[in-house]
Amino acid sequence: MPLKLFCCDECIPERQNHVYIKEEGEDTTQYLPLSNIETIPGSLSERGCSYCGAKLVIGGVIKDCIQMIHGPVGCAYDTWHTKRYPSDNDNFQLKYVWSSDTKEKHIVFGAEKQLKKAIKEAFTEFPKIKRMFVYTTCTTALIGDDPKAVCREVEEELGDVDIFVVECPGFAGVSQSKGHHELNIGWMRDKIGTLEPEIKSEYTINVIGDYNIQGDTYVLQRYFDKMGIQVIAHFTGNVTYDQLRCMHRAKLNVVNCARSAGYIANELKRVYDIPRMDVDTWGFDYIKVALRKIGAFFGLEDKAEEVIADEVAKYEGKLNWYKERLKGKKVCIWTGGPRLWHWTKALEDDLGMEVVAMSSKFGHQEDFEKVIARGRVGTIYIDDGNELEFFEVLDNIHADIIFTGPRVGDLVKKLHIPYINGHAYHNGPYMGFEGAVNMARDMYNGIYSPMWSLAGKDPRVVQEL
Repeated sequence: MPLKLFCCDECIPERQNHVYIKEEGEDTTQYLPLSNIETIPGSLSERGCSYCGAKLVIGGVIKDCIQMIHGPVGCAYDTWHTKRYPSDNDNFQLKYVWSSDTKEKHIVFGAEKQLKKAIKEAFTEFPKIKRMFVYTTCTTALIGDDPKAVCREVEEELGDVDIFVVECPGFAGVSQSKGHHELNIGWMRDKIGTLEPEIKSEYTINVIGDYNIQGDTYVLQRYFDKMGIQVIAHFTGNVTYDQLRCMHRAKLNVVNCARSAGYIANELKRVYDIPRMDVDTWGFDYIKVALRKIGAFFGLEDKAEEVIADEVAKYEGKLNWYKERLKGKKVCIWTGGPRLWHWTKALEDDLGMEVVAMSSKFGHQEDFEKVIARGRVGTIYIDDGNELEFFEVLDNIHADIIFTGPRVGDLVKKLHIPYINGHAYHNGPYMGFEGAVNMARDMYNGIYSPMWSLAGKDPRVVQEL
């Protein structure tokens, strides 16, 4: 059986069901690692909470609304300034954080008055901002506050504001994936269809699951502008609150991050009969396929080929330069969910690298099925890997570079192995043609940096020339 128990997990043998090593000729559907279930007691989890999944990943990206966290100030601080989601609204969403600042007395006597006070103060301090997200947290959900009732009162009193409530306390699910789901379904239920967009093209789409990490959205938007396609809304990179209310008028939903936002695409299909098209926008060859699929849907094949030809002429030579130097290098991808299956074949096919281990923080069974199908024989697949497991993997596979978050990345650097920020990038964007080159450049710079040859040397000891 290809399920693996690490030596560090001998005291929690249940972890064996969360680790899979691919073997030749197997029916991988019979050996998928367990995922999207409660963390085993005694195992240090890398997962985020449900509230984090809603606020940090999706809602907090929107460029023109107040993000009010109804709970202790720590919940607001923990999800502020931790992702690189720029916008053309002077990065408003990156500069500020709001909280109802719930304290012990509010837990005893109720925090609804405190929430209402905080909401009105926020609108007063930012008079040009008329839109708001309100998030419940563990504390305020446990005491039974009704934030929707409070927000209805504020809307009636102020008249010109619109507020969306996300009821996603941290304990609501086994990982941040629950928060993705709650925000998707809630927005579909409460806000989509409440405003009509200005239609400027007969070809209209929603780009779903793109959060403009270091400018990804800008890259994709340029491609669609050249093809004559109007993007009704990006869910949720560089987007306004009101644009997201108009998503029902698109003729096609283009889905990139299926785990965080596939839910809303499915609902738009069910309610408004808008087709869903899943694409990969990371990877040089993958973005060609994506643009051709979208072009074929609208009969714009010639436009798609023009964009592809222009971008290939700009970037293919640069990518090939990095490919010569990265071919055969071993990579670990320890990120969230779908990036595992977005990135694995892109790195292997575009650059000739070997993806030797993968770990997902919040992926579901279908995510593992996709990545294992795309992956190599001998690759290690882990659900919710912890630090001890990562160190044991590195002892066995001797990776050249790691894609992971800063927390694990700082530990990896102590082993003198370079890492790339797989959540917020090093020097993005990473999507599209130029993004593939940027990613290759960052890996090259990490692997070949002379600092790693010095990192293991003690400067207090005289080194022989």
